Amino acid sequence: MQIEPQNPTVKNPAAQFAGDVWLDLVATPHTDDQRMTVATVRFAPGARTAWHSHARGQYLRVTQGVARFGARDGSIIEVHPGQTLYTPPGEEHFHAASGGTFMEHIAMLEAGDDPSATTVWLEHVTDDEYNGK
Repeated sequence: MQIEPQNPTVKNPAAQFAGDVWLDLVATPHTDDQRMTVATVRFAPGARTAWHSHARGQYLRVTQGVARFGARDGSIIEVHPGQTLYTPPGEEHFHAASGGTFMEHIAMLEAGDDPSATTVWLEHVTDDEYNGK
Protein backbone atom coordinates (compact mmCIF):
# COMPACT_ATOMS: atom_id res chain seq x y z
CA MET A 1 0.00 0.00 0.00
CA GLN A 2 1.04 3.58 -0.50
CA ILE A 3 -0.23 7.11 -0.10
CA GLU A 4 -0.43 8.71 -3.52
CA PRO A 5 1.53 11.91 -4.10
CA GLN A 6 -0.61 15.02 -4.20
CA ASN A 7 -0.67 16.56 -7.67
CA PRO A 8 -1.10 20.31 -8.13
CA THR A 9 -4.48 21.65 -9.21
CA VAL A 10 -4.49 22.45 -12.93
CA LYS A 11 -6.74 24.76 -14.91
CA ASN A 12 -8.36 22.97 -17.82
CA PRO A 13 -7.50 24.24 -21.32
CA ALA A 14 -9.64 26.85 -23.12
CA ALA A 15 -9.65 24.63 -26.22
CA GLN A 16 -11.90 22.18 -24.35
CA PHE A 17 -13.56 24.33 -21.69
CA ALA A 18 -15.40 27.67 -21.58
CA GLY A 19 -15.03 29.61 -18.34
CA ASP A 20 -12.88 28.63 -15.39
CA VAL A 21 -12.58 24.90 -14.68
CA TRP A 22 -10.00 23.29 -12.38
CA LEU A 23 -8.96 19.65 -12.08
CA ASP A 24 -7.39 17.65 -9.26
CA LEU A 25 -6.31 14.11 -10.15
CA VAL A 26 -7.35 11.57 -7.52
CA ALA A 27 -6.23 8.31 -9.15
CA THR A 28 -4.41 7.33 -12.33
CA PRO A 29 -3.23 3.94 -13.63
CA HIS A 30 -0.01 2.51 -12.22
CA THR A 31 0.34 -0.48 -14.55
CA ASP A 32 -0.44 -1.20 -18.20
CA ASP A 33 -3.49 -3.32 -17.32
CA GLN A 34 -5.15 -0.55 -15.27
CA ARG A 35 -7.51 1.89 -17.04
CA MET A 36 -9.32 3.94 -14.39
CA THR A 37 -8.76 7.67 -13.90
CA VAL A 38 -10.58 9.62 -11.20
CA ALA A 39 -10.52 13.41 -10.83
CA THR A 40 -12.29 16.12 -8.89
CA VAL A 41 -13.37 18.87 -11.28
CA ARG A 42 -14.58 22.33 -10.18
CA PHE A 43 -16.53 24.65 -12.47
CA ALA A 44 -17.09 28.38 -11.91
CA PRO A 45 -20.70 29.53 -12.39
CA GLY A 46 -21.71 29.05 -16.05
CA ALA A 47 -18.43 27.29 -16.98
CA ARG A 48 -18.70 24.24 -19.20
CA THR A 49 -16.89 21.64 -21.23
CA ALA A 50 -16.94 21.49 -25.01
CA TRP A 51 -18.98 18.72 -26.59
CA HIS A 52 -17.16 15.42 -26.15
CA SER A 53 -17.58 11.66 -25.78
CA HIS A 54 -15.73 8.87 -23.99
CA ALA A 55 -14.72 5.53 -25.50
CA ARG A 56 -15.79 3.56 -22.41
CA GLY A 57 -18.35 5.95 -20.92
CA GLN A 58 -18.04 8.02 -17.76
CA TYR A 59 -19.48 8.34 -14.26
CA LEU A 60 -19.89 11.80 -12.74
CA ARG A 61 -20.72 12.19 -9.03
CA VAL A 62 -21.86 15.71 -8.16
CA THR A 63 -20.49 16.81 -4.78
CA GLN A 64 -21.33 20.55 -4.72
CA GLY A 65 -23.59 22.98 -6.55
CA VAL A 66 -25.91 22.16 -9.43
CA ALA A 67 -24.57 20.46 -12.55
CA ARG A 68 -26.07 20.72 -16.01
CA PHE A 69 -25.43 17.87 -18.42
CA GLY A 70 -26.52 18.34 -22.03
CA ALA A 71 -27.14 15.84 -24.81
CA ARG A 72 -27.21 16.39 -28.57
CA ASP A 73 -31.02 16.13 -28.63
CA GLY A 74 -31.13 19.42 -26.67
CA SER A 75 -32.12 17.84 -23.36
CA ILE A 76 -30.54 19.14 -20.17
CA ILE A 77 -30.35 17.09 -16.98
CA GLU A 78 -29.76 18.92 -13.71
CA VAL A 79 -27.87 16.85 -11.16
CA HIS A 80 -27.55 17.71 -7.47
CA PRO A 81 -25.03 16.80 -4.77
CA GLY A 82 -25.10 13.09 -3.98
CA GLN A 83 -26.40 12.11 -7.42
CA THR A 84 -24.34 10.24 -10.02
CA LEU A 85 -24.78 10.58 -13.77
CA TYR A 86 -23.66 7.85 -16.18
CA THR A 87 -22.80 8.71 -19.78
CA PRO A 88 -22.61 5.64 -22.07
CA PRO A 89 -19.68 4.99 -24.42
CA GLY A 90 -19.68 7.29 -27.46
CA GLU A 91 -22.54 9.56 -26.28
CA GLU A 92 -21.75 13.20 -27.10
CA HIS A 93 -22.48 15.45 -24.13
CA PHE A 94 -21.26 18.40 -22.07
CA HIS A 95 -20.90 19.13 -18.34
CA ALA A 96 -21.54 22.57 -16.87
CA ALA A 97 -22.19 24.52 -13.70
CA SER A 98 -25.52 26.28 -13.37
CA GLY A 99 -25.29 30.03 -13.85
CA GLY A 100 -25.50 30.99 -10.19
CA THR A 101 -23.15 28.68 -8.34
CA PHE A 102 -19.88 26.80 -8.43
CA MET A 103 -20.22 23.10 -9.18
CA GLU A 104 -17.92 20.22 -8.34
CA HIS A 105 -18.05 16.64 -9.52
CA ILE A 106 -15.90 13.55 -9.32
CA ALA A 107 -15.23 12.22 -12.82
CA MET A 108 -14.49 8.52 -13.26
CA LEU A 109 -13.55 6.99 -16.60
CA GLU A 110 -11.56 4.16 -18.10
CA ALA A 111 -8.99 4.62 -20.84
CA GLY A 112 -9.99 3.30 -24.25
CA ASP A 113 -8.10 0.58 -26.10
CA ASP A 114 -6.33 3.48 -27.82
CA PRO A 115 -5.60 5.84 -24.89
CA SER A 116 -5.46 8.84 -27.25
CA ALA A 117 -9.14 8.19 -28.11
CA THR A 118 -10.34 7.87 -24.50
CA THR A 119 -12.02 11.29 -24.79
CA VAL A 120 -12.92 12.75 -28.18
CA TRP A 121 -13.21 16.54 -27.94
CA LEU A 122 -15.52 18.39 -30.33
CA GLU A 123 -16.76 21.98 -30.77
CA HIS A 124 -17.62 24.40 -27.99
CA VAL A 125 -21.14 24.49 -26.57
CA THR A 126 -23.13 27.57 -27.60
CA ASP A 127 -25.10 29.66 -25.11
CA ASP A 128 -28.35 28.34 -26.65
CA GLU A 129 -27.16 24.72 -26.20
CA TYR A 130 -26.13 25.45 -22.60
CA ASN A 131 -29.61 26.89 -21.99
CA GLY A 132 -31.37 23.93 -23.65
CA LYS A 133 -32.76 25.93 -26.59
